[in-house]
Amino acid sequence: MTSSIDTAARRDAVARAADELLPAYTPRWPSTQMLGSAAALFVPLDSWDGHEGPRARIEIAPGCIGVRRRDLARRERTYERATVARRRAADHAARRLRATGKLPERPSSQRRVTGWSRKSRANMVKALCQLDYGRFFHAGGQPGMVTLTYPGDWLTVAPDGPTCKRHLFAFRRAFERAWGLFAAIWKLEFQRRGAPHYHILMMIPPGRARAGIGAGLPFRAWLSYVWSLIVGHPDDEERARHRRAGTNVDLAEGLRARDPKRVAAYFTKHGAASAKEYQHIVPVAWWGPGDGPGRFWGYWRLRRHVVGVELHDPEAIAAARTIRRWSRAQHVTRQATVPRTPGGVWRPATFDVIGLAGAVAVKTQPYSRTRKVRRRVQRLGRGAGWVSVNDGAAYASQLARWLDMLREWTGPPEPRPVRHPPPTTADRAREALTCLGCGLPLDPALETRRLHIGC
Repeated sequence: MTSSIDTAARRDAVARAADELLPAYTPRWPSTQMLGSAAALFVPLDSWDGHEGPRARIEIAPGCIGVRRRDLARRERTYERATVARRRAADHAARRLRATGKLPERPSSQRRVTGWSRKSRANMVKALCQLDYGRFFHAGGQPGMVTLTYPGDWLTVAPDGPTCKRHLFAFRRAFERAWGLFAAIWKLEFQRRGAPHYHILMMIPPGRARAGIGAGLPFRAWLSYVWSLIVGHPDDEERARHRRAGTNVDLAEGLRARDPKRVAAYFTKHGAASAKEYQHIVPVAWWGPGDGPGRFWGYWRLRRHVVGVELHDPEAIAAARTIRRWSRAQHVTRQATVPRTPGGVWRPATFDVIGLAGAVAVKTQPYSRTRKVRRRVQRLGRGAGWVSVNDGAAYASQLARWLDMLREWTGPPEPRPVRHPPPTTADRAREALTCLGCGLPLDPALETRRLHIGC
């Protein structure tokens, strides 16, 4: 017992010495005020007049830039259909409430989550690059990476994903009561033994807790004490062991987070390089319907800040090609799994296979194995997409300058031909009641007459 106390005291002494020796943190986050100035450097497209077809739009964020194509007419029709569907659902719920006195029950989730999808990973990178990190520094302190782990017998306290998420939200409430504003980014991962753990990028508050559980304790002691209480293992010995080794604060990793791109790179480096892809595999105990972990990532008290401007098609194409070439010059690669067949694959020389022996030779293939290779990542392959950058406003200003140079060489962009929507039934009826000579409306009672008297 004495050795464990000495070890904990020695660890606290080392942590205090590290805090004193750390240099002052000087963040270099891109300013969101410069995004509007960078967007004003582009030549905007005329306002939408209701015609069909996609419109190119360049979007600038603190840590990413991209080209997006939106069909506003289609989006408007989609919104109208969604509004009608919501009204019908509300009417159905009202009729059910009047008939039975109860609202319809929400169906239980039947999804089985076994891993982290590639789409969710891309959405996380884009969201972290679009966040405005201004509120991240309001509380003061130094940035750090906090790790929250579970005890050895973790299934007793976290039998499913929703229970694990309740622990995380309870930790957030306890922090806000003890320290105040809590702006952070969190991500869920799994250890080799299957136990979940959280990585939280946050500002480490100075001083001692002001209120709530663990009031008067410094942050490291408060973190260990409160997290062990939230998890609440029934075994006293296991709870004491979890209190000593269930948390970690890494200030060095927090100091590396100086721009949105580096933050996103930290949270995705395992998935991009597939070095620790096992951390994204959900344990078998959570594979049941509704027992999954839900979202693997999230952020608190932070908002996205994106500024967009619509461009002419020629300039949007030139911008997309420039961004794609710049991204290729960065030599970003990803790990891919490809098949490998020893001796090659049988392929017929012509379309006709002659004889039974030839058919058997073509159909019979040697055993194929898989291997992992590095492939270059291609961005904006179809003229739309986004890339992560260190400073979105600075990159956009240079891109606008390049488009201005192209405009001087090739001339101003040609106006886009207007494509009007096809005529509706009401338009055809209105045309049938219009005079062919002067264009003025006719009397609806005179269905056979198409001209005014004297036209």
